[in-house]
Amino acid sequence: MSSSSGPLTEELQCSICLDLFTDPVTTPCGHNFCKTCLNKCWDNSQTCNCPYCKETFKQRPDLKINTTLREVVDHYKKKSPEKNAEVLKKAEVLCDVCEERKLKALKSCLVCQSSYCETHLETHLRVAGLKKHKLINPVSNLEDYICQKHERPLELFCRDDQTCVCPMCAVTDHKNHSTVSLEEEIEEKKTQLMKTQKDTQQKIQDRIKKIQDVKHSAEVRKRNTEKEKAARVELFTDLIRSIERCQTELLEMMEEQQKAAEKQEEELIEELEQEITELKMRNTELEQLSHTEDHLHLLQSYSSLCSSRNTRNWSEISVKIDESLETLRRALTKLQDSLQEKLTLTELKRIQQYAVDVTLDPDTAHPDLILSDDGKQVICGDIIQKLPDYPERFDYCIFVLGKEGFSSGRFYFEVQVKGKTDWDLGVARESINRKGEIALSPLTGSWTVRLVNGNEYEACDDPPVSLCVRVKPQRVGVFVDYEEGLVSFYDVESSSHLYSFTDTPHPVTNGRDRACRRKSPAPH
Repeated sequence: MSSSSGPLTEELQCSICLDLFTDPVTTPCGHNFCKTCLNKCWDNSQTCNCPYCKETFKQRPDLKINTTLREVVDHYKKKSPEKNAEVLKKAEVLCDVCEERKLKALKSCLVCQSSYCETHLETHLRVAGLKKHKLINPVSNLEDYICQKHERPLELFCRDDQTCVCPMCAVTDHKNHSTVSLEEEIEEKKTQLMKTQKDTQQKIQDRIKKIQDVKHSAEVRKRNTEKEKAARVELFTDLIRSIERCQTELLEMMEEQQKAAEKQEEELIEELEQEITELKMRNTELEQLSHTEDHLHLLQSYSSLCSSRNTRNWSEISVKIDESLETLRRALTKLQDSLQEKLTLTELKRIQQYAVDVTLDPDTAHPDLILSDDGKQVICGDIIQKLPDYPERFDYCIFVLGKEGFSSGRFYFEVQVKGKTDWDLGVARESINRKGEIALSPLTGSWTVRLVNGNEYEACDDPPVSLCVRVKPQRVGVFVDYEEGLVSFYDVESSSHLYSFTDTPHPVTNGRDRACRRKSPAPH
């Protein structure tokens, strides 16, 4: 706020009574007046218009006191009442003719260089010669309205030089310039000022709304962040539990394997010790037989003692010492699959909030395709239908597009593919070629995955990418983040990620969002 009381007083001054506001009210066009002054003005007029900008109102506005402005005025009056009165007094232009008690001037004469009250102005309104004088609203700086060079009133305005000039200036220094009367230029400037003021007020309102939008977005973002944080905490808690559970199961498995190995080792040792005992006994018998003098006994016992007995080939038996490594690898692989499934399931829950309803467009369907009445299902018929050859209809590739289109934001839809042996699905530009053979690829304006030959899955990228799926997808989810240039495909039933096209330059434009191929399923 300015420290000068003069400009502030003007801002707090009613333009009708030229005094500080009393019960200020605001018109619909944004100007302020004393409530009594404005009501008197409208009571004496057949129309209700703003005394300042002349804007006309169809109905007389219901005036409410501007309490904020009234408080400012009251505060200003209490702050320095003597100074305010002095400033108001100085702001008034007084009559130059009055001798004793000078009255407030009603007009100033540029020719006479004097200001006149209502009484002394009478001669300028009556005398023929004085009627030609230039009268303006009373001002205290009359000398500024006189040309310093020609000492004549500045009655004209030069639009080329943007300055006030007198009639002599107009025919000399400003010859051939565009000059208009001061009144005309003032009216035009006032009109421009009103427009500028309205534009400024609109900008203020726009910025106020923007602040509200930003605050609302901040609140929404904060709530979403809290939800995301809670979801992430839940996710990581679940993951930690899964890891701990996996660790417990692994340790229990290793303990069981250790016990089984120890039991096997004990059994092997026991069996070996039994064989050692038997072999020792045999060795003693052989030793005794080798020293016997009873030749008949030697011959009779030789066959039974020297014949090969059924014993285990211990060279083929080994003790596994690295089995725990294989167990750890299998456990970690199982854990990785479990964690990946949980992560994908969480991701699916997040993106499913962007689900949209997709209806197939019959005007784009290849004649081989038969659409359901609700546009939610499509099958490949045995007979080619006779359909109008619209420019948007596919005439070679057995495709159909959705009616709905997206050019911003995120969206998600699901397609039932259960029991199908051949399908293509995804999203495409509206400008995709509809006539002749089409090679599905981002280069041709499509982002799709496909099943061919019953068990071969492929992402139609450039070049194509073979997809390895653990289980045959029954329902495929398609998610598009337009601004991020992302198109992702998911196996909804197994909560697994199939493929993502990244850095996609705006995959969907102006309307069409998906393509379906022969034997393609219904979108859900």
